[in-house]
Amino acid sequence: MSDAAVLGHLERLVACDTQNPPRRIDGDAEIFAHCAQTVGDAFDVRTWDHGDGHVSWFAVRGNPAVLFNVHLDTVPVGDGWIGDPHCLRVSEGRAYGRGVCDIKGAAAVLLALAEQGAKHLALLFTSDEEGAGGCCVERFLTAGHGQRFRQVIVAEPTGARAVLGHRGFLSVKAWFRGEPGHSSEARALVDNANHQMARWAARALEVAEGRKQTADDPGACLNIGLVDGGTKSNVIAGEAFVHWSARLQPGQSNDDFLADIQTCAVDPERVRWEVPFKGEPLPAAGRDDVAARAFCAHHGLLQADAVDFWTEASLFSAAGLPALVLGPGDIAQAHAVDEWVALEQLAAARSMYEKVIRNDG
Repeated sequence: MSDAAVLGHLERLVACDTQNPPRRIDGDAEIFAHCAQTVGDAFDVRTWDHGDGHVSWFAVRGNPAVLFNVHLDTVPVGDGWIGDPHCLRVSEGRAYGRGVCDIKGAAAVLLALAEQGAKHLALLFTSDEEGAGGCCVERFLTAGHGQRFRQVIVAEPTGARAVLGHRGFLSVKAWFRGEPGHSSEARALVDNANHQMARWAARALEVAEGRKQTADDPGACLNIGLVDGGTKSNVIAGEAFVHWSARLQPGQSNDDFLADIQTCAVDPERVRWEVPFKGEPLPAAGRDDVAARAFCAHHGLLQADAVDFWTEASLFSAAGLPALVLGPGDIAQAHAVDEWVALEQLAAARSMYEKVIRNDG
């Protein structure tokens, strides 16, 4: 298989606008048509359109024990690109375009391998990973389609090395309720919603820092990303809003951490909580990485340390399927302006995937 084959598929994939949001895509989209045309009649292809831009494309040939998972949606393009972000540009050993690193480059490699005639291969391409509220993988698993597989490879960028562990991702919104009034009233110290939020935040940061396991460990990686509250400096704030997130280490529980953070509120009766997204660390649900390590040893896959970003590998792990993360590129290029992936990374991923596919079935 030539580099031209991979770049040819990557050019077609990048040309398809799959920004999420706004996630304007359905089962008849051009990108899925290209995937189906590439694998041809040799593959059993199924497409599930769950609505609102949630689409799963599933292709199987032979009797594979390994499932490759890729998301085809991308983050929004943003401003400042040198060229058209939906037009692949190759220069000085790099391929540029929105999604080339995260993670259409991996999809292009897998399509080229399918086109080459892999006898045993299973691909699950989805469209909703980049936006909170993704359901494609969860519905695939709930329907029992994953039970036939003994290993899952999620193709997020890892420098073409197998990653067996990563942090989770917990996104939480909170509304603090106060009692509005004139700021001259002494009760403002207690009844001001902004004051309640500030006291909660100070305690929450201490809890997060207390999760440090080493001196260099940032702890729970708690980030207070958005704060809003009050109307004027001389009015006791009646409501304060905060949207925060945390990334826990493998083996730690989002639910336990959330419970600890909620107890930081001075008056729990004055706080309303909402959890838009909750993704467990990898491995998930108290499982270990023994099977994934054995899989790497069997296929000669190079391994890397655990990473700080979350992937849908934890969804597969929570469902009882050994899962690892292995894809071309560096996470530093993901979501960036002038996103790029090194051609040598695409070649390295192709080599890793070929090892697995050659021994599969």
